[in-house]
Amino acid sequence: MNFELTEELQDIKRVARDFALKEIAPTVDQDDKAHRFRQDLVKKMGDLGFFGCVIPEEYGGNDMGFLAITLIAEEIARVHSSMRLPFNMNALGPARTILKFGSEELKRKYIPGLVSADLMGCFAITEPDAGSDVASMKTRAVLEGDHYVVNGSKMWISNAPVADVGLLYAVTDPGKGARGISAFVMDCKSPGVTVEPITEKLGTWGAPVGAMTFENFRIPKENLLGAEGDGFKICMSQLDDTRLGCAAGALGVAQACIDAVLQYANERQQFGQPIGKFQMVQDMIAQMIVETEAARLLVYRAAFLKDKGVPNTLETSMGKYASAEAANKCADFAMKIFGSYGYSEEYPVARYYRDAKSYQIVEGTSNIQKVIISNDALGYRKANR
Repeated sequence: MNFELTEELQDIKRVARDFALKEIAPTVDQDDKAHRFRQDLVKKMGDLGFFGCVIPEEYGGNDMGFLAITLIAEEIARVHSSMRLPFNMNALGPARTILKFGSEELKRKYIPGLVSADLMGCFAITEPDAGSDVASMKTRAVLEGDHYVVNGSKMWISNAPVADVGLLYAVTDPGKGARGISAFVMDCKSPGVTVEPITEKLGTWGAPVGAMTFENFRIPKENLLGAEGDGFKICMSQLDDTRLGCAAGALGVAQACIDAVLQYANERQQFGQPIGKFQMVQDMIAQMIVETEAARLLVYRAAFLKDKGVPNTLETSMGKYASAEAANKCADFAMKIFGSYGYSEEYPVARYYRDAKSYQIVEGTSNIQKVIISNDALGYRKANR
């Protein structure tokens, strides 16, 4: 086993870190507090090839791999978690899923724009009454002539207010349960879709989220991914990829907490010495570092397996679960170490605390990851079958 990054990957990581520090960090607090989506920075990331790592060159990518995009997303989230979202909304979600299941026409029409960030992407799975239980979705798509006509609603859709193109999962045969769900590529600017931004949320203030309502929304039948009824399978495949992006973001937030705590613990004086000298502070710092490093190895292993092309649902769930929990523990401990200063907006710890929570929720909650992991161990449902 080789735990060292190649020279190329180390260079990629440095490029991402430099970009985050030079382009994102100078205005991160202002952007976050203003709930400002920096599409200009997303475009710069597209120009640098950040979204092309998991896409072949023939569709505008660079094919550097899953571990490369994991390293990049981690470094971006280390400065601003909100800016990590486009890695899922453009690359690991729509672009990658169209690559795997779309026709050649769909690949050439949409993937290059998503990779370059000339197009903003999204994916619409969650509904008001269908979260973790994807198979219970109610949004309907009925084939009428050359188009599917969609009616229903989706909730908590990241990038919905700014998206140009997205993945839509809808029921085409209500009598078949999960086998009655289909997947589509949708033009988010077409008539029949209304987007209502959701601005009152705990964290990730710089990442737009919205509710989408479909009223006789028409999708050309050639925009169907795979065959009718393949939607649930495609959705689970997509989540295997986008969960890796979430895991990378959680690692970034955890590391940001560690960075902040190490500096503060050496600067803050109490009882005549730096607070880093106190054993209870040292105890929390040690836990933060060990759990983040352990999660990092799990996440990198999942990315490595994806690059090898072997089944990795179990390993991806392990990495996503471990990194989400590590991010929240690190944010909690950072808040305790900073005390009142952490609770204020003077330091970024409050932002880390807000942003960390989303990683236990999105792309499959921590409980869903535990179900996947435990069912595999018990032999009830093998994750990598």
